[in-house]
Amino acid sequence: MFKVYILQSLKNRRYYVGHTVNMMERLKKHNAGSVKSTKYGKPWKIIYTEDYSTKSEAATREVEIKKYKGGILFKKLLGL
Repeated sequence: MFKVYILQSLKNRRYYVGHTVNMMERLKKHNAGSVKSTKYGKPWKIIYTEDYSTKSEAATREVEIKKYKGGILFKKLLGL
């Protein structure tokens, strides 16, 4: 099972969208500073996830969410 996830930085309130097979291990990497694109926003918290059966589906959905990141659809997805 693959997860598409949205993280929010507790430091600067920014968002990060990604996909993974092991959510908790991936979150540990984000919070350890091991991921270049998130190392300056740590700590991060999970605020949204979706499950997909294939990596291809998850990657496609990740790109879709990134396209409307910060817009009305992004806020609607998060219930803001």
